[in-house]
Amino acid sequence: MSTDRGTAGGTTETGSNANTDANTGGDTGSEAWRGVAVEDDDVDVVSSSTGVRLQRRARALVGELVTPHRRSVVLAVVLLVLDNAVMLAGPLLVARAIDVGVPAAIEGRLAPLAWAIAGYAATGLASAGLRASFLVVSGRVGQDLLLDLRRRVFAHGQRLSLDFHESFTSGRLIARLTSDVEALNDLLEKGLDGLLGALLSLVGISVLLFVLDPVLAGIVLAGFVPLLFLTRWFQRSSRASYRRTRTTVARLIVHFVETMNGIRAVQAFRREERSEAIMDGLGTAYRDANIEAFVTVAWYVGWLRTVGNTTLAVVLLVGALRVADGALALGSLTAFLLYLRRFYDPLDELAQFFNAYQSAAAALEKIASVLDTPPGVEEPLTPVALPSPVRGTLEFDRVHFAYRRAADRTVLPEFSLHVPAGQTIALVGATGAGKSTLAKLAARFYDPTSGTVALDRVDLRDVTDADLRTALVMITQEAFLFSGSVADNIAMGRPSASRAAIVAAADAVGAREFVESLPEGFDTDVRKRGGRLSAGQRQLVSLARVVLADPAVVLLDEATSSLDLPSERAVQAALETVLAGRTALIIAHRLSTVLIADRVLVMAEGRIVQDGSPTQLLAGVGEFADLHAAWRSSLV
Repeated sequence: MSTDRGTAGGTTETGSNANTDANTGGDTGSEAWRGVAVEDDDVDVVSSSTGVRLQRRARALVGELVTPHRRSVVLAVVLLVLDNAVMLAGPLLVARAIDVGVPAAIEGRLAPLAWAIAGYAATGLASAGLRASFLVVSGRVGQDLLLDLRRRVFAHGQRLSLDFHESFTSGRLIARLTSDVEALNDLLEKGLDGLLGALLSLVGISVLLFVLDPVLAGIVLAGFVPLLFLTRWFQRSSRASYRRTRTTVARLIVHFVETMNGIRAVQAFRREERSEAIMDGLGTAYRDANIEAFVTVAWYVGWLRTVGNTTLAVVLLVGALRVADGALALGSLTAFLLYLRRFYDPLDELAQFFNAYQSAAAALEKIASVLDTPPGVEEPLTPVALPSPVRGTLEFDRVHFAYRRAADRTVLPEFSLHVPAGQTIALVGATGAGKSTLAKLAARFYDPTSGTVALDRVDLRDVTDADLRTALVMITQEAFLFSGSVADNIAMGRPSASRAAIVAAADAVGAREFVESLPEGFDTDVRKRGGRLSAGQRQLVSLARVVLADPAVVLLDEATSSLDLPSERAVQAALETVLAGRTALIIAHRLSTVLIADRVLVMAEGRIVQDGSPTQLLAGVGEFADLHAAWRSSLV
């Protein structure tokens, strides 16, 4: 039954987060999962190879997002092309009105001038209609892309294993879903219009300039050479600047989220001034990064207009001389100058587009990096169904487990354990003994480095996540509740449950009385993290979830350690109902909880050092008897 497959993920057995250093606002960033490099937000300047890889990843993501909207994108491009074509006809009509219409009007023939004016008015109306249609289509496509991207980030974030979340701060994920997506929104508002519109205008105007007068067009082309070098400089400089803005805003959000989540500790230890100082430093860094980006844009736009205005002055001088010599018609010069003015306007638009593009590109690289991170615990390619009904036999066969970030630190060295169906096992031992790691392996929050964890003789790596979560439930110390009603929180593992079933589950664990005493009974909003309820009440609600979900295996990780004695007694009574007929692993420091177990395992350094019933171990000598004596002394 033993197989050596998979790669361990891991955190400390206590589940501590390697999140953000409170003094610096930084974090440990991310790492390479299964050979895929994940971003490190604390690095302001990435290597060229890493930058190229991130850019490729971002471009691939854009392709995936755009593919479902191909037709709408094509329609938007067609509308934009028609709009530019109509706009380019305007100066030609002005030239015709000056060179043909005005002389004809002087001779008494008004038709040529009238047709030119009417044509100019028609192009204006057509341009207005085409542009409005383009903005509607492109705006809808842009918002659909952002909606899809938000869904992807949120859904993928939920699928990523604890290994990722315990090393990548929630604040950084919030930054990916908010400020980074907003940067993309800014780009989409200027995207097709700013880039394609400007390029179409440049190409179309360039052709018309050569048609009107090749000599003057040559002057414009010569002035375009320094702009190419200027644009290249701008691209390099702004990309680095906006990578820094994305990094600094992520750090700022991290610190804000952590401060607000830990507001009790902040106020209790009078850390407000220190937190404000950190926030001020991060805010200053974000401001400076943005100023640097704005200065880069300012230099680019300034030089762009300098080159443009200089070229325009030279063209005006040479063109006037050519008109005086009779080599160029006045109307043609007028049209040339109108086109030349429009020629440099798109360059301004391109500058604004590049400004938004560099910010969005840096943001998209970070989003793509998160989306490209595979779950540490992957779904099986060929799943195996659990027996029906699930009996609940757990088997740890020569399991070895080591932290992914510290592969040389073994948590479970060659661990084997058989848990018969329906048996309640208590795991005790000092912090770091491997108890919580054992439970997380049973819940398949991580896979072992080697060996097998099986449920009813089926390797957990062959079981779909949906099947496993139906058969096995884990209750943690925090008893996390979501904002919403008590009924919704009880029904979390079985959303389709009837109100009668929800009430019956609450009644089974002794929670019905206090729930019905709440202002709105089962419809009472528990508020953020269940803040409206006491710790004991939250734990009873979490136990009612288990009764309603009706799993075959229950894992309890320090379920009573944070409760006072009355609450602990209430939860202890509820546990007897919850665990009846189910396989259970109980991790507890309070040995009163251990006494309801059929069997006690004392662990030390990832190994079982004592195994027996509570009565047997209490009657003998050893670590369990010492732990129990210490616990009894603490009650005196």
